[in-house]
Amino acid sequence: MTPQPNPEAGAAVKAADRAHVFHSWSAQELIDPLAVAGAEGSYFWDYEGRKYLDFTSGLVYTNIGYQHPKVVAAIQEQAATLSTFAPAFAVEARSEAARLIAERTPGDLDKIFFTNGGADAVEHAVRMARLHTGRPKVLSAYRSYHGGTQQAVNLTGDPRRWPSDSGTAGVVHFWAPFLYRSRFYAESEEQECARALEHLETTIAFEGPSTVAAIVLETIPGTAGIMVPPAGYLAGVRELCDKYGIVFVLDEVMAGFGRTGRWFAADLFDVVPDLMTFAKGVNSGYVPLGGVAISGAIAETFGKRAYPGGLTYSGHPLACAAAVATINVMAEEGVAENAARLGTEVVEPALRALAERHPSVGEVRGVGMFWALDLVKNRETREPLVPYNAAGEANAPMAAFAAAAKKQGVWPFVNMNRTHVVPPCNVSEAELKEGLAALDVALSVADEYTE
Repeated sequence: MTPQPNPEAGAAVKAADRAHVFHSWSAQELIDPLAVAGAEGSYFWDYEGRKYLDFTSGLVYTNIGYQHPKVVAAIQEQAATLSTFAPAFAVEARSEAARLIAERTPGDLDKIFFTNGGADAVEHAVRMARLHTGRPKVLSAYRSYHGGTQQAVNLTGDPRRWPSDSGTAGVVHFWAPFLYRSRFYAESEEQECARALEHLETTIAFEGPSTVAAIVLETIPGTAGIMVPPAGYLAGVRELCDKYGIVFVLDEVMAGFGRTGRWFAADLFDVVPDLMTFAKGVNSGYVPLGGVAISGAIAETFGKRAYPGGLTYSGHPLACAAAVATINVMAEEGVAENAARLGTEVVEPALRALAERHPSVGEVRGVGMFWALDLVKNRETREPLVPYNAAGEANAPMAAFAAAAKKQGVWPFVNMNRTHVVPPCNVSEAELKEGLAALDVALSVADEYTE
């Protein structure tokens, strides 16, 4: 579709937004939201007719891009047939979505509890783990994000937690492996893995194994920096959970449904959790949907004992119809395979070439359509380009980089000192190369702030 400029309409949309919309994670008077006129495939555009290649996939959820005709048609058909129905009934779209998801989850995660998004999926996974074990504590990693609801944000291991941290949520944080910024003075991935597992077991021991209900980990941390865990780490966590009777929860909200080149990132590591949360890519974000995939043992806990939790819109027919269509599209069009191939053949070599050319790039890491560039002020010391949790003038280098990328026609995903490369998983090779060329130009601006 060719965008048609309509600045008057854009001004009206912007005025209504500024008058009435309260935006998340923002100081309301300091933001200037772009008024979006439309989107299709890997692109969106504003009311001035400017077109942007979306390297953010919305918020890392449009895994099949915008306005896929088969998913749009499925939503329309479901709306005409049965637009909504209470969650206590068996509904075709809900049953089929659960079946398709269960076919793709690892191990025996065959029962699906539907939620409205990722944060409430995490909330319910934690509740299930606590009720299953009868234990109060939950362990989660620093450098993580699990959602904005009360329990989920307390599990989160970045500054978004701080204003809402109750200190009474029963959460204990620990360091997961990340060799580039190792907390364990490791010199190799093997050392990092072994020392991180030793640290975790020590944390369990000092907290009291009989008090720990669950360990919650993003399979591959997303907004915290796309830090692919070293070989053996997740398997080691699985062994610790088995040893101490702890429920292992993997958060696949961001990494799931093709993002890593596999249906779930857990498949990359041959590990099966007891509970797995999902959302975002399950239906490419077309209608809000999330859920928890539940193992047989935990499902059995609630076989004759009521699970004390639910949602009015659990398994909403429109959302589930979108999920059915999305999963079928991904299978028919080889979306996960496309992500894997282009990640290996195009993204990784291009990003490593950028790192060679730009002193602001400290590290390249990722898999599939899930990559991050760690931007630094000094490569030798690995000092981040901006301080931790920088804002205002302190964040000027990252703001300048983001502005340069937008000027080149690509909308970047920036967080702290990182830029993420997370386009739709069905992005074309030509679109990828266009976006990577734009990043090349924008990184020259970041280079100006290096030492």
